Amino acid sequence: MENNDTVIAVFTDHPAAETAIKKLTAAGFEMKNLSVVGKGYHTDEKVVGFYNTGDRIKFWGTRGAFWGGFWGLFLGGLFITVPVVGQVVVLGYIATIVIAAIENAVIVGGISALAAALYSIGVPKDSVIQYETALETDSFLVLAHGPAAEIARAKTILGSVNPSRVDVHTKAVEPAVAAIG
Repeated sequence: MENNDTVIAVFTDHPAAETAIKKLTAAGFEMKNLSVVGKGYHTDEKVVGFYNTGDRIKFWGTRGAFWGGFWGLFLGGLFITVPVVGQVVVLGYIATIVIAAIENAVIVGGISALAAALYSIGVPKDSVIQYETALETDSFLVLAHGPAAEIARAKTILGSVNPSRVDVHTKAVEPAVAAIG
């Protein structure tokens, strides 16, 4: 089995997360190996929502242009409510893992589908909690997944965008949904 690593960078605002994705794709990373996770809205007095227009999603609200633009670039996405964190948009490969966690009802011990998905790709429990806390405070996660050499390169690129945190997590097997006990 192929050894795949994941690098996760935490950004405090959506322009930095957007810059990170653009730098990764400009460096040759495939969109199928990238993900972005963040709140779908910022609390304000504007209407927040989304609707499907064919193959595209139209978002309203403060971050509408950010999420609407990215939805079309990534292969799959979802809009879920994570306990304590709130409403979150998940785009990219991690979205399919979250969906599998929901469909397989593997959520145990009061954790979210997002936490189960992160844990299943090799993220330790303490880091999962820290990432969910970052999301709760309106930060964004940018993830890249692949062979160790590619992830080392991705870490360098992500580090150049000044994330508040950047970590590499190793999982010796392909991602599979797992429960945290």
